[in-house]
Amino acid sequence: MTVAGSPDLPGATATTEIPEYVQPPDRSSLPLVFTAPRRGKPPTHWADLDPASRRTAVEQAGHRAYRARQLSAHYFEGLRSDPETWTDLPAGVRSELASAFLPPLLTSVRELTCDDGDTVKTLWRLHDGALVESVLMRYPDRVTMCVSSQAGCGMACPFCATGQGGLQRNMSTAEIVEQVVDGARKLAHGRLGDAQGEAPRVSNVVFMGMGEPLANYKSVVGALRQLTTPKPDGLGMSARGITVSTVGLVPRINQLAEEGLPVTLALSLHAPDDELRDELVPVNTRWNVDEVVDAAWEYARTTKRRVSIEYILIRDVNDQPQRAEQLAKVLKRRGSWGWVHVNLIPLNPTPGSRWTASRRRDEDEFVRRLQARGVPVTVRDTRGREIDGACGQLAAGSADVDASVTAPPVRARV
Repeated sequence: MTVAGSPDLPGATATTEIPEYVQPPDRSSLPLVFTAPRRGKPPTHWADLDPASRRTAVEQAGHRAYRARQLSAHYFEGLRSDPETWTDLPAGVRSELASAFLPPLLTSVRELTCDDGDTVKTLWRLHDGALVESVLMRYPDRVTMCVSSQAGCGMACPFCATGQGGLQRNMSTAEIVEQVVDGARKLAHGRLGDAQGEAPRVSNVVFMGMGEPLANYKSVVGALRQLTTPKPDGLGMSARGITVSTVGLVPRINQLAEEGLPVTLALSLHAPDDELRDELVPVNTRWNVDEVVDAAWEYARTTKRRVSIEYILIRDVNDQPQRAEQLAKVLKRRGSWGWVHVNLIPLNPTPGSRWTASRRRDEDEFVRRLQARGVPVTVRDTRGREIDGACGQLAAGSADVDASVTAPPVRARV
């Protein structure tokens, strides 16, 4: 394969050969799955309902409508699910409301910590036995919650542990929200690292855990609304602190742009050309590089939010200097008004993978090439690698969990 080089940069020639990418055997043989297999739905939870529906539900349960706001204050603002702590409600009302509207959705199976206690990965069992993971991370200036939106994933990206496990089912809005509420509780109870002074809050949520968020569009948008609705009816987070990642489901990107939710869009591009991206991100055979980048550009134009281009660096696969040049060209031809930022991610190891992270010198050169072309770029500070909690590693591994509670992935055809 040949691409145009950049003669004005040291070491570049007018035409430079790039080694052909060789698809590893049996790593991307899973089919793309856009529609989740049907399984038993989780019970309806308070976080599945909007404020009006909550009032109606409370009245239908035989209680005064104002109890809905009291329950919301306990759940979203006070982070309290134990009815014994709801001392402003009569004892009989407490148990009835808890039983009707706060069914247990997530059961913690295992917690692993690293980074001196600043990173906690939790393995959750859902009501039907499916397993998902979330990761809570403290940084000097923020606390980020990485949430799952599906049990498994149907996008079949060969370098991603989640994608190689197949798709079990979509998660409900409340199952997504509960991950964030649990993270907030951990912080409130001082269970994340060595807190100094006032207990921190979850300032950022990234939909970068298990699953393709835009393939579970209704539940994810519902969760976004619960996260951003002001307290006490929601968690009161800023939409600007929330990032939704996608491999590039173009119709859903366009739809999200019109939701009035100015969250950050992160496009998992990973290759600047269709030949390579077809192999690394199989959904590219549906919506190619130009189509997904155009959709990302339109998202930025509509929401006034800068888009993040996620690019995992894989040694000798997509990390050549010429691919940095090609990536810059793809992005810059949409304009230079600050609409995009490239986030480079060193490949994290996954079981059975034949790939490794780029050499540091290749990573540095990739950064230099992008910067020379005026493309903003950073290299992600990888967290949780030691506990398989980093990007691409979440797979709800359950080797030490009773196999009887682990639902097998369903690999349905599109």
